[in-house]
Amino acid sequence: MDTRLSNPPGTACVSCHHPDQGWGGNNGSITGVAVGSTPQSAGSRNSPTIGYAGFVPRFHRVREDGRWVPVGGLFWDGRADSLSEQARGPLFSRHEMNLSDEADLAGRLRTAPYAESLREAFGLPDDSPDARWNAAALAALAAFQRSPEVAPFSSKYDAVRRGQARFTRAEARGLRLFSDPAKGNCIACHVFRPGSKNPADHLFTDFTYDNLGLPRNPAIVANAEPAYFDLGLCGPLRERPRGLSDAVCGMFRVPTLRNVARRPFYFHNGSFSDLTEVMRFYVRRDTEPARWYPLDAKGRAQTYNDLPPRFARQVSRDEAPYDRRGRQKPRLNEAEIGDVVAFLRTLDDGFEP
Repeated sequence: MDTRLSNPPGTACVSCHHPDQGWGGNNGSITGVAVGSTPQSAGSRNSPTIGYAGFVPRFHRVREDGRWVPVGGLFWDGRADSLSEQARGPLFSRHEMNLSDEADLAGRLRTAPYAESLREAFGLPDDSPDARWNAAALAALAAFQRSPEVAPFSSKYDAVRRGQARFTRAEARGLRLFSDPAKGNCIACHVFRPGSKNPADHLFTDFTYDNLGLPRNPAIVANAEPAYFDLGLCGPLRERPRGLSDAVCGMFRVPTLRNVARRPFYFHNGSFSDLTEVMRFYVRRDTEPARWYPLDAKGRAQTYNDLPPRFARQVSRDEAPYDRRGRQKPRLNEAEIGDVVAFLRTLDDGFEP
């Protein structure tokens, strides 16, 4: 909540990670991506939720069907392996909180209203160097992100699991469609274990990466350059991880769906702001492409236009619901989309039975 930790002051972690916005939000931006502490700062990505971030594993690879699959890591591209490392990133990014160096951060911490609390909690002598002050602050931020305040498991879905509430008919239908591999098939990536009583088995993500062929967000300043592309695991904010091929270029980490209905924007590029429209995109992307993609001179939709053409073949197209082509009937109709959205709304925390 400390707005002193930005240059100029006025931006805090909560500015982009607000509990009322599903622990997302973009510092008041209306473009789908975050803005920073200076008027001219404009990021290139939608702020990822920090909700339930304490459960995200370190970045690693697993072998599936003869290929290496990336899993875990924080940020959309998995470039941070710890909550402390993730918390550090925005503080020194010129597009975010814009602090100049270690001394800049430490100086603000030493004069903060909570400085004495940091001293006591982390045993900081009066002559502690900048690095110790900063490490203490980052550790405190990490502890907060692991706390029940950020991961309360207090949604209607959780109440139903505990026998304290019941789904409406629409919500129950939505859950069935969500889980049906021939219909919504959301569970392919947004996994949960129905029989488990462990809340950590109900995070609605498998922490893997996917390439959805999203429409380009023209409001992103960097996108004014036609040759610019955000390829997630392949940059520009990180290098392609060792041991992985170019097949991962354009992939971004699958987020948790907890509190998804509260987020003001969706996907890494913030190209959607309505949850129902997100679901329509999943099921009609390749049957009604003109709904989301620009048209060329011949009236044809320029699909997957936020990727270099050579990577278009890597867009996920084989699994339901985005396995329909041309005039094929989408996996979900409008009423079924509404039911899935009704279920997704049960994942918002703060439910009172």
